[in-house]
Amino acid sequence: MPNPETCSTEELELAIRCCPDQKAAKRLNIIHLLLCGATFELAQKHACITGRCLQLWIKCYNERGIDGITYKLRAGRPRKLSQSEVESKILPIVESPQLADQLHWTGVKLCGWLKNHRDLDISYPTLLHYLHENNYARRIPRPIPEPPDKAEWHKRRETFHQELLQLTKDPNISLFFGDEAGFEGDPRPRQRWVKRGSRPTQGYYGGHIRQNVVGAVNPDDGQLVSLIVPDNDTETFQAFLDTMAQEVPAGEKQIYLVLDNASWHKSKILNWHHIRPLYLPPYSPDYNPIERLWLHLKSHYLAGYLTRKGEELCQRLFDSLRDMMRDTEKIKSGLLTKNSLITNELLRNGLC
Repeated sequence: MPNPETCSTEELELAIRCCPDQKAAKRLNIIHLLLCGATFELAQKHACITGRCLQLWIKCYNERGIDGITYKLRAGRPRKLSQSEVESKILPIVESPQLADQLHWTGVKLCGWLKNHRDLDISYPTLLHYLHENNYARRIPRPIPEPPDKAEWHKRRETFHQELLQLTKDPNISLFFGDEAGFEGDPRPRQRWVKRGSRPTQGYYGGHIRQNVVGAVNPDDGQLVSLIVPDNDTETFQAFLDTMAQEVPAGEKQIYLVLDNASWHKSKILNWHHIRPLYLPPYSPDYNPIERLWLHLKSHYLAGYLTRKGEELCQRLFDSLRDMMRDTEKIKSGLLTKNSLITNELLRNGLC
């Protein structure tokens, strides 16, 4: 009979509720039945198994507890490549196709190249498995303008990178990231879940209803300052600075606002109050994490929303922004800096 000292009844009941498969759940239920006072013959008849099989279950339970009748080594072929071999032989080529005199990879193309040039006899499904387990997936790159002088561009980015990291380390500095975004009342269709074989549709008006939002966010505490505006110019941006100066008053911390190089951000007539501007290097939207917030707003709050009236779109934006402001933890959790070139270093230095 099962040894009652192997585990408590509460642990056994919890294991039954969290059991990974039906076979293991059946074995645990029979052991539980025996521990509750059932006879060996009753448990055997209830499980519809032979006495020898039930004896084996009890033996495994007494020797190794719950794991003895729940988990077992599964048969299967060994890995073609170890994780260290994948990291040294495959991933560098995936990251930099130029090492193999290529511009881009497809799965079939990479699999054939590895067989012909690295003598790695792995199948296409195995290669995809190795890539997926290392968190690789196919994505369409975001197009950005090519800078005219790449060497100078890299130098300016590196200088800004170091300056930004120094600011994140200073406890007396509060760092905000600002930008503008446009929202349409007739947006492009977004992906959605539908049954296979169906042809989803989405209506459109063909109009040009549009509203703009100017905002600034602090990933450190999730504070968001925003205004819904009809257009973007120096006067509008000044109104935003006046609002931000009220909502983020001067205190012990110096307020920095990171912005792109739009003309209205650099107007000489602007009154910055106690805010200090910090401008991004050219062609560097990846250094502004508020871009992630605008994408989240469009995909989670405005996807599929249609209207012909600017007032309705303005109200929708107002309600959406207010809802986002309530959930500061989501803003702090990494939403803003996802897929950014500075994500890891900003996280390590306490920005979010």
